[in-house]
Amino acid sequence: MQQLKKSRLVSVYSSDPERAKFIAGKFAAEKSYNNYDEFLNSDFDALYISSINSNHYEQVIKGALAGKHILCEKPLALSSEQARLMIKSCEENNVLLSINYLHRFHPLVSKAKELIKKFLLGKVVSISANFNINFAPGNNYRFKKELSGGGALRDIGTHMLDLLRYLGGEIDEVKGFMDNVVYKSEVEDFAAGLVKFSNGSYGSFNVTYNTPKAFNRIEVLGYKGCLSIENLIGKKFESSKLVINLDGEAKKSFRRRANKQLYLLRSVQKSFLNNEIPLITGNDGLINLQLMEEFERKCL
Repeated sequence: MQQLKKSRLVSVYSSDPERAKFIAGKFAAEKSYNNYDEFLNSDFDALYISSINSNHYEQVIKGALAGKHILCEKPLALSSEQARLMIKSCEENNVLLSINYLHRFHPLVSKAKELIKKFLLGKVVSISANFNINFAPGNNYRFKKELSGGGALRDIGTHMLDLLRYLGGEIDEVKGFMDNVVYKSEVEDFAAGLVKFSNGSYGSFNVTYNTPKAFNRIEVLGYKGCLSIENLIGKKFESSKLVINLDGEAKKSFRRRANKQLYLLRSVQKSFLNNEIPLITGNDGLINLQLMEEFERKCL
């Protein structure tokens, strides 16, 4: 946020007053609060909600009533019904709502989208996206289902579903498996799924909390060629690699280092300043929640 030229951090809220004061001091914010209503009454234009998942619903609706444009962490809510009400509140109060699906904004992902759109890969057969990390159960809210809504699927699987939709289009059906393969807790440490796109192509995703040395990749297979992106998912500032292999051409590879979060913040800032619909909307958050709910129902 400090790298954005047309905005600055002015107010910080946390339920812990000492934490709010510490963050405000560290990043030169003028004010800190542990009362959310008082925080909303302070003088600012846009609100970034990075609280635990169960707080998103109330905080987004109150933010909308206060007339603040909102960037909310994923998943948007604990349920699609909550998400619908949040979107409605934002619309009724003329507030823009965006979700922090940052993987869309990496330049190599944008290039992959361009290649697919220009039909350079031919008919897309399948797209896969994997996000596997090691995250042992502990006191973190993500391991309390009433606060998080679920485990690996809700936390990092939502990113992969959003990537699949961004690259492949809308999804008609999703199915797969959820389990506790290594760690036992209230939430799953493994989820793997298959999706069917509206255009007749297919996709897959794999997310885990139990694999510290995984190869996280994006792959697109097409009739005329394929591509892969490595070292992007689960990485913050490392150099990512795009490999393009088209029929009748030599294999090409490109490397790019990029701060996905900064690209997203710049895009959101531009839409908020110009009062334009952001690239990622509340409806994207709703659709991804509906897909996760369908997936979870089929895994019961």
